[in-house]
Amino acid sequence: MATVNCNITISADGYSAGHNQTEQRPFGDDGGDGTGDKLHAWMFDSPEENQAEIDQMTAATAFIMGRNMFGPVRGEWDRPWNGWWGDNPPFHGPVFVLTHHERDPQPMDGGTTYHFVTDGIESALEQARAAAGDGEVTILGGATTINQYLAAGLIDEVRLHIVPFTLGAGTRLFEGVPPLKLEQVKSRATTSVTHVTYRVLS
Repeated sequence: MATVNCNITISADGYSAGHNQTEQRPFGDDGGDGTGDKLHAWMFDSPEENQAEIDQMTAATAFIMGRNMFGPVRGEWDRPWNGWWGDNPPFHGPVFVLTHHERDPQPMDGGTTYHFVTDGIESALEQARAAAGDGEVTILGGATTINQYLAAGLIDEVRLHIVPFTLGAGTRLFEGVPPLKLEQVKSRATTSVTHVTYRVLS
C-alpha cells in the first residue's frame, strides 16, 4: 500500500497562510505581498540550496489537495479554473482535489490530471492510493486539509519547511489535531528555511 506524507511550508509559529485571503492575495496577510512570496522564498530565491526538497515535493505518484489550494473559486464552478500552476503543472500525475461541487476530471499538459472528489478525505485517499500503486501519496495542503488527515490518523510522515519569521494568526498547521507522537527522521537547515521530516507513530 502506498505510504502517505504531507508536505507544507509554515512560519516559525506554525501558519501556512495569513488571514484575509483573496484571489489577488491567496496567502492573505502573509508577511509579504499576499502571494506567499516570503513564505516560499526558499523555493524561488535560493532553489540551488533546497533542490532536494523541491524535487521531493513533486516526487510522489499521486497527490491530494484542498479546494482552496487548487484555486480561489468558491461554491459552484462558475468559471474555468485549472489551478494556480498554468497549463503544465509540476505534478505530472493524478491530483485529487477535495471539493463539495462536482466537476469532470481536468487533464493538463505534462501528465497531470485533476480529479475532483466530493465524498470526503477517505475517498480521496482511497483513490490516490489506487492511482499511486507502490509509490507515495503526497498531501500538499493547505493546512486545513492536512489537519483533517492528521486528525483521522491517515498520514505516515510529516514533511515541514519552516521559515524564520512569525505570522501570529491565520491558517495554522496542527489546529484541532489530537496530540501526536512523532519520530524525527531527518532535518536540514539552509539559509532561509529548515526542513524537518517526522514519522507519525501514533
